[in-house]
Amino acid sequence: MQKNDKVKLDITAMSADGNGIGKVDSMVVFVPMTAVGDTVEAHIIKVTKSYAVGKLERILTESEDRIENDCSVFKQCGGCVYRHISYEAECEIKRRRVEDCIKRIGGIDIEVDTVLSGESSNYRNKAQYPVGEGANGALIGFYAPRSHRIIDCRKCALQPADFEKVLDVFDCFIEKTGISIYNEQTGKGTLRHIYIRKAETTGETMVCAVINANKLENSELLVEMLKQALGSNLKTVVLNINKADTNVILSNKCINIYGDGYINDTLCSVKVRLNALSFYQVNHNMAQRLYALAGEYAGEGNVLLDLYCGAGTIGLSMAKRFKKVLGVEVVAQAVEDAKYNAEINQISNAEFICSDAYKAAKELERDGLLPDVVIVDPPRKGLEKGLPLHIASKMKPKRIVYVSCDPATLARDLAAFDEAGYKTLRATAVDMFPRTSHVEAVCLLEREEKA
Repeated sequence: MQKNDKVKLDITAMSADGNGIGKVDSMVVFVPMTAVGDTVEAHIIKVTKSYAVGKLERILTESEDRIENDCSVFKQCGGCVYRHISYEAECEIKRRRVEDCIKRIGGIDIEVDTVLSGESSNYRNKAQYPVGEGANGALIGFYAPRSHRIIDCRKCALQPADFEKVLDVFDCFIEKTGISIYNEQTGKGTLRHIYIRKAETTGETMVCAVINANKLENSELLVEMLKQALGSNLKTVVLNINKADTNVILSNKCINIYGDGYINDTLCSVKVRLNALSFYQVNHNMAQRLYALAGEYAGEGNVLLDLYCGAGTIGLSMAKRFKKVLGVEVVAQAVEDAKYNAEINQISNAEFICSDAYKAAKELERDGLLPDVVIVDPPRKGLEKGLPLHIASKMKPKRIVYVSCDPATLARDLAAFDEAGYKTLRATAVDMFPRTSHVEAVCLLEREEKA
């Protein structure tokens, strides 16, 4: 097979990033925008020793899972990968992905429960829009896949309708004031990103302008325009000062130009205060279902240890069922948020410490802490090497609840726990990000009693 070949192939599976998979002879070919059951003609655009990548040219036979795409920029934007198939088919793809990883990588033979799923549109409570110069004005939208080329998109099906109003305000503000747009190549220009956060239960909205400057000229005008567009829902307007030559969107420096820099929400009956830098699940309703499932798996007991606790929402939601909750998080701001959230909810049996998870686990074990239940909710890279064995052999909890955002590292860590004597009894895939390639999972592990 060579680049620029035209090939016919049947799509028989989906990759982790949402591309259809077919074979020509023994060569695997990945083709975006296809579905299992399609027969397609593809133009080969890349060939390696082990696989090829094709661009969809023609659908010869359509999959039964196909639906009409409802987004005008779906083929250009890097956000969604499954807008061309039914939501039911997407959920089954994600369930199988989690199950396949656990079986293939983890060597654990378990059937993953039916996916916990929710609304597939307008579910996000946060969005970050890059801003760039276009031929006819500002470009505001999302990056194309594997690039920093901005696809102009003001009305995204994943975001609340109010977010489009905010983008329209910025578009008008840019035109009225002539504010300069940041250029990644030169490092010059002011406005870099528009960041919006909305609380599901209160409707309170935070608007944040990420700027390459110490202040924003005509900021009073921007605030007035946002007030007119959002009314009483506008709780605060923030400037994030980011003058670094970096791909990181937010710096640690925020300046409030309207309001107190916070919005308030409620998650699993826990009041939560959020600033621009606070970690918070972007899908409120599915987060509640995920936490409820994690709570069901955790049960009750004396001590709950919540590693990688973020702003403490999982542990705080379970505080009534444990005599003590101890949360560990390496990000100092998140720990401060967790402490404040415990205070405003009058939860006195929760304590939070700022530390690396493995380091804290070792210190707590030396101090004699023996938790009944350990919850881990690590980043995509999974648990630190050695942490599963330490939890299993030193702390010896009755149960471990693993909340994962990456099926591959989840499977690796479940294998480590299995070797240390903790068996995976339940596994449920959770669709926190419908229409994207991402899938989360919650697993229950219990110590295997020796005969």
